[in-house]
Amino acid sequence: MTHSINPQKGFRIHLLVFLLVTPAIWLVWFLTDTSYPWPVWQTPAWAVGLLFHYFGVFVFRTSQNHRHEPATK
Repeated sequence: MTHSINPQKGFRIHLLVFLLVTPAIWLVWFLTDTSYPWPVWQTPAWAVGLLFHYFGVFVFRTSQNHRHEPATK
């Protein structure tokens, strides 16, 4: 069963995951093989996705973003 979530809460969850996982990825890089900084590709790519998510929720609002319909059973 799929539950709907309001867009602002979805963005906050996305931001929290980004802020927790990105340092962990850099730590893995630092503790393993620091010869090539591979997280330098992951971090901005994910940040761009997060930026688009922000724009979709807070800048380019649609009427669908404002209504919160309860999940049907």
